[in-house]
Amino acid sequence: MSADAAQDIASATAPASLPVPVTGWGRTAPTAARLIRPGTYEEAVTAVRECGARGGIPRGLGRAYGDAAQNAGGAVLDMTGLDRVHAIDAAGGTVLCDAGISLHRLMEVLLPLGWFVPVTPGTRYVTVGGAIGADIHGKNHHVSGSFSRHVLSFELLTADGSIRTVSRGTPLFDATAGGMGLTGVILTATVQLLPVETSLMSVDTERATDLDDLMARLTATDHHYRYSVAWIDLLARGAATGRAVLTRGDHAPLDALPASTRRAPLEFQTRRLLAAPAFLPEGLLSRTTVGLFNELWYRRAPRARTGQLQRIPTFFHPLDGVPHWNRVYGRGGFVQYQFVVGHGQEDALRRIVRRISEHRCPSFLAVLKRFGEADPGWLSFPVPGWTLALDIPAGLPGLGALLDRLDEDVAEAGGRVYLAKDSRLRPELLAAMYPRLDDFRTLRAELDPRGVFVSDLARRLTL
Repeated sequence: MSADAAQDIASATAPASLPVPVTGWGRTAPTAARLIRPGTYEEAVTAVRECGARGGIPRGLGRAYGDAAQNAGGAVLDMTGLDRVHAIDAAGGTVLCDAGISLHRLMEVLLPLGWFVPVTPGTRYVTVGGAIGADIHGKNHHVSGSFSRHVLSFELLTADGSIRTVSRGTPLFDATAGGMGLTGVILTATVQLLPVETSLMSVDTERATDLDDLMARLTATDHHYRYSVAWIDLLARGAATGRAVLTRGDHAPLDALPASTRRAPLEFQTRRLLAAPAFLPEGLLSRTTVGLFNELWYRRAPRARTGQLQRIPTFFHPLDGVPHWNRVYGRGGFVQYQFVVGHGQEDALRRIVRRISEHRCPSFLAVLKRFGEADPGWLSFPVPGWTLALDIPAGLPGLGALLDRLDEDVAEAGGRVYLAKDSRLRPELLAAMYPRLDDFRTLRAELDPRGVFVSDLARRLTL
């Protein structure tokens, strides 16, 4: 069952005692759990106290790719029923909201007031609680860091049923930011926002001939842009290995808009296309079809274009316009693999890109970004350096062995794999990737000695 289907079930009125299959956005390895959807804080407290022997894990809109929001044989707490905006400080630029509210809804509410969320990933259909729990990052990490850097405080429902106010800079805050829901259930959060004059983006696009050309362009000029991302053709080989389309931009000022658009400069427009069919033939995304797509995508991109005006959904969330786009990988689903290696480890990045290219991974969603200063979360993913994310059909022959080898390459380079997208990392590599892991485990054991909060990810990696 897909993550979107499981989310529909979670939102239904079926009895909470009825186990249903739950999976991540990659649609692999479903496990059965009781889905509970609290509608009040009191119901959330009751749900935590009644999770049962197999515990529970909070879940938002199901956009974690792997098994982070699954809990085989236990409970999954669908927090999307708590989705209110409580207060907006339009002068100071902060919002107090429920953790179950989506970034999409916040954009609808905040953009007309001249404010934007401080960080958004490639989808706006994530909740604020999920954004903190995964400590999400976006195209602006080199400037703004990850989401939790902009959270002033949050209310956390812990394993003993108490609700704690957690402030930035405390150990519990740092354990929860990136802690994948394992310290408790986030109920509300106060978030610092970004001021904007319009709902349009001013975008520059250029082509890079290979990976070295791409890294040189990013290193030389990334500091001029708030947002930066590169799509990479991972099927290109030889001299073209790592060729890319680099897209960068910032929020457009009012005086950059044409006169016709200035009448409603903060209007938030979205467009939804037809949903992907529920069932698509296996092998649709073959090396041949993806290779053709990649060639066309690279060739149609401008060699250099500046100042193009784009809507926020076009620039940040193009795939959100296709509901259930994760179905295009077929019944077998897909793996999203994301890693980061530090500055000075460019040779490791080159080796990994060559290895992926030589394996002929049919990935049409592959992006490279630069990370800035590391964030304080103990299990937060970003560190200063280079991060590459790619989608791969789960049934690709030899995929497991390839990813195991890439994990080793990443660990040897002092890098790490993103837990919010992971579904198969070997636990023995985790400590090398996350040096604060023991601190996290110690605090979690003290805070939750009975193991009330647990997930398939936590069991697999012994978090």
